[in-house]
Amino acid sequence: MDKHIDFFNIKHKWVSPREGRILIAEPGLMDQYFKRSVILLVEHNEKGTVGFTLNRILDIKLTEMIPDFPDFPALISIGGPVSPNSIHFIHTLGNLVPDTCIIADGIGWGGDFEAIKALIKQKKITPRQIRFFVGYSGWGSNQLEGELKENSWVVSELDIVQVMAGKDDLWSKTVKQLGPKYKPWTIYPISPSLN
Repeated sequence: MDKHIDFFNIKHKWVSPREGRILIAEPGLMDQYFKRSVILLVEHNEKGTVGFTLNRILDIKLTEMIPDFPDFPALISIGGPVSPNSIHFIHTLGNLVPDTCIIADGIGWGGDFEAIKALIKQKKITPRQIRFFVGYSGWGSNQLEGELKENSWVVSELDIVQVMAGKDDLWSKTVKQLGPKYKPWTIYPISPSLN
């Protein structure tokens, strides 16, 4: 008897999305922006969800995008496809930056951009304490829940060091952290149609 078994379709425990948690793209998600992405959620409520892709690092300096920005070797990533002309940031500076929205223990989102520039000029920020994003990832009301039911994402958690480190191999590392049953995901071909 020949049975069709899908080794990549893994039933996982439901974890609710919320600020500070991450979304890990399932290996079959082939969207150009979200394929093998890890997204930090910074807002999740009845109106919708906002997040930033952590593992789409750009080889560019902030001074190339914002001419009056101080020279500073911060990580810049593609945050997502929404509003690609906007700049956003997360940081570990807490209330040192006015108007910061705390999304998890030790991680803040946004705040006073002029204060960030001043702190950089005063050398009170290191590159490991702040990350910048071009654009963001967004979902309308209940849209993310629908994608979770379709098994497009797994909700998980990530420690602050991994969130701020900005590694391109973050997807495979977070998949491995989900446990041994997810190992087949790490061998799923990046372009299944080419196999």
